[in-house]
Amino acid sequence: MGSGKFFHEPVLSRPVTDFLLQSPKGIYLDCTVGGGGHAEEILKRLNENGFLIGIDADADALAFARERLQRFPNVALQQIFYDQLDVVLVRLEKYPVEGVLFDLGISSFQVDRQERGFSYLKEGPLDMRFQAAQRLTAKEVVNEYREEELGRILREYGEEPHWRRLARAIVEARQVHPIETTVQLAEIVRSRVPQRFQIKTLARVFQAIRIEVNDELNRLRRALEKAFRALRKGGRLVVISYHSLEDRIVKDFFRYKASACVCPPEWPQCRCDKVSEVKILTRQPLVPTPEEVQANPRARSARLRVAEKIVPFEGI
Repeated sequence: MGSGKFFHEPVLSRPVTDFLLQSPKGIYLDCTVGGGGHAEEILKRLNENGFLIGIDADADALAFARERLQRFPNVALQQIFYDQLDVVLVRLEKYPVEGVLFDLGISSFQVDRQERGFSYLKEGPLDMRFQAAQRLTAKEVVNEYREEELGRILREYGEEPHWRRLARAIVEARQVHPIETTVQLAEIVRSRVPQRFQIKTLARVFQAIRIEVNDELNRLRRALEKAFRALRKGGRLVVISYHSLEDRIVKDFFRYKASACVCPPEWPQCRCDKVSEVKILTRQPLVPTPEEVQANPRARSARLRVAEKIVPFEGI
């Protein structure tokens, strides 16, 4: 099988570990362990009393992570979606935690496996599931969703300006014969947009369908709240996002948690009883250096945001 070398190096590794690790004896949760890159850097800094829990929905990713991290005795890896992180913490009786990390998006390993159907550059079945047990696949989305729903997905999850034209093209094509492969879908997209837009449009279309298949944005919203609840007072939530939809959700969540009042501005006095629950440690998101982007192209669009919990742990 090989080691985690099949995954890109962890993105923004130094600032992630610097922000996340306040104590070498704390409990930490890596919600997207992937090939184990960030997890390895975290474990290097923990002492014998520290502990890391790594979760991932992808069984193949966990297999690589297990091999990469096998020399560390103080780690537990679990296959589960990150919006069920509380289930894992209760099962392991490891809470509250010192820090939680999310490295969102899709790994290069998943993209490169053509049988997973994530890439428009490789022929494969229209799958795009992070976990094989999921019912919904990209094939069902492409072949069974109504034109209006396809358009909504392309517009909202892909932020694709040609969403109407592409939704209509998909529906017209599947009326002739089912759309079975990534290459077939890519050809439909290429047939409807000018050549100069094709690469970006293909990326947005495949992103939109993948987000729908895996319910990524709703999962993220649920997971952020659960991660916040799992933190001890002073614990930190560290999130790397790669596109504007994810980053907006993280930014809005941090802003809401940091706010001491959410009453309408026209009200003369506060009636909401809201208290500030986090301190935002990154006024602007941190981005990779040009050197890191050159060494690791996946880092190009990364945005790192960090918040520290300033209220007591009340249970998960």
